[in-house]
Amino acid sequence: MSRCLLVYSSVTGNTQMVAEAIRRVLPGETVFLPVKKAPSAEGFDFVAIGFWTHRGGPDPAAARYMETVRGRDAAFFGTLAAYPDSEHAQGVVAKAESLLAGNRILGSFLCQGKLTPERLARRLTGEEADERHPFTEERRARLLEAARHPDARDLARAQEAFRNFWIRHLANTP
Repeated sequence: MSRCLLVYSSVTGNTQMVAEAIRRVLPGETVFLPVKKAPSAEGFDFVAIGFWTHRGGPDPAAARYMETVRGRDAAFFGTLAAYPDSEHAQGVVAKAESLLAGNRILGSFLCQGKLTPERLARRLTGEEADERHPFTEERRARLLEAARHPDARDLARAQEAFRNFWIRHLANTP
């Protein structure tokens, strides 16, 4: 019988919300914990890891945990203020995949997620703008759109993705 571990890191509740949705489509005996309380991935056949995006990759707590996972079927999910089909998001996926080197990665899922109210206010006023991240109307629109996520559609898409990753895992399990 295949053992499943689902861990997540969340600050605003976005990633936790996605994790809880995913949990509903994984087996009932799935171990489900915040990453800071997560056990070693040893003894689990399938590991799902969720993170919030920090500086172009998984947040530090999730990143440290991802580096410890080896020889497993794995999938990951994350939330970010950028569009999930953006170049920035592609970089987040590449970073997460590099942290999970040594595993069979079955897939990934990203969706937008709101920033903390304080951070959103600083970004909307341009307070955090710099040469690399100038304050533009496009950026303002993206941040306001991210504030509406994750929504029911995002959660349903996450569930569908992880249902498929689990099926793919089972298909390759002796």
